[in-house]
Amino acid sequence: MRFGYTTLTEQAGPRELVAHAVGAERAGFDFSVMSDHFSPWLDSQGHSPYAWSVLGAVAQATERVELMTYVTCPTMRYHPAVVAQQAATVQLLSEGRFLLGLGAGENLNEHVVGRGWPPANVRHEMLTEAIQIISDLFDGGYTNFTGAHYRVDSAKLWDLPELRTPVGVAVSGEQSVRRFAPLADAMIAVEPRRELCARWDEVRSAADVGNSRKIGQLPVCWDRDEEAAVARAHDQFRWFAGGWKVNAELPGPASFAAATQFVKPEDVAAAIPCGADVQRIVDAVTPFAEAGYTDLALVQIGGEHQDVFLDVAERELLPALRKALPH
Repeated sequence: MRFGYTTLTEQAGPRELVAHAVGAERAGFDFSVMSDHFSPWLDSQGHSPYAWSVLGAVAQATERVELMTYVTCPTMRYHPAVVAQQAATVQLLSEGRFLLGLGAGENLNEHVVGRGWPPANVRHEMLTEAIQIISDLFDGGYTNFTGAHYRVDSAKLWDLPELRTPVGVAVSGEQSVRRFAPLADAMIAVEPRRELCARWDEVRSAADVGNSRKIGQLPVCWDRDEEAAVARAHDQFRWFAGGWKVNAELPGPASFAAATQFVKPEDVAAAIPCGADVQRIVDAVTPFAEAGYTDLALVQIGGEHQDVFLDVAERELLPALRKALPH
């Protein structure tokens, strides 16, 4: 299994995020993923810079680590043709180290452009068209497209990387797996469900498109003071308890605060490894490996707590993870 680090735009400013990504490369992480949000989940997180500007800076400040969006919604806030241009540019800046992670999005980030928030089946239709447009633009030449949701008129990417940008797609169940497994180079998900990975492989096999990476994500809250870790995880990450069917629908931080007002610190601690026990994190990662994931990105909760986490990751955590779950 390969291990990644999450530069979480919701919890740090742009300059700090670049420094964190550089630190993650130095610590020995294999890849670095970045969220792409317009708003934080909760007011206490306090940040949300423009991910693509930060990615450009990270591409120049790092040398080895793979970069990835986790994830970009290419359907409302961004037109898919714009996302294709963004991705191609970052692929060039990073010299072939970028993977474009895509998803159907959340109301939290997409409602800001005033187009409303469609139901899940419509969002999946939109994402399917968006992936087709992006793929066509990655092919080079001029693209024209007329679909139910998008038009593209004589668009061309004038700066294309030699290495085609791979595309990952976020999925959560049968409908999204069936639709997107044949179209993607990687699966993206946040739950260690064996049946999800198995179904992804089954659909890809039936479509004769071969195996692919499966990239997961796990929040942790490292702190020598376990009580402080639990309190911080509850303050900044209790939104995670709602699950993606709920999280995709709520429109803003105030809604997430209201929806999670009865989530207790002990509820968060039961789902997120908190404290200074490396083995607890290894135990939380293991189900992802057993489910069939090939890659897992860790999220350290708390923007001002990254340096100590990266130091521990280099000295203790990554060696323990690689010993328990070799590549």
